[in-house]
Amino acid sequence: MEPPVYTNKRGFTLIELLVAVIILSVGLLALLQTVNLALMHNSNNMLRNEAIQLADEQMALQMSRPFASVSTNTKIQVIPKQVNLVLKNYSVVMQGTSVSANTTRVAVTVKWKVKGQPYSHAITSMLSQFNNN
Repeated sequence: MEPPVYTNKRGFTLIELLVAVIILSVGLLALLQTVNLALMHNSNNMLRNEAIQLADEQMALQMSRPFASVSTNTKIQVIPKQVNLVLKNYSVVMQGTSVSANTTRVAVTVKWKVKGQPYSHAITSMLSQFNNN
């Protein structure tokens, strides 16, 4: 009579382990892609917020000037800003249009690119001069 052979049938086989590793890898890759997408959207939002702040600053500069010195020409300038330790160039277009003798329309447009994709933010305001006669 042969001695009994004890078999452990409670463990995983090699094939079951490989299938589990593949399923886990696919799940982790999907999670990594989700994190990557969230970081990209967060970066785009930070760049947009910086552009909005830059447009507000430029409009405030225009509004703080005396009415006679507000330009009705188009002025384009490139302003570098640091966002997340990266220097980003924003193109600022300021355009003034005379509406009447006492009113000028001022438009500030900020443009930037992310991975070759152009983005822009524009604000407009009317500046008036009051006569105290």
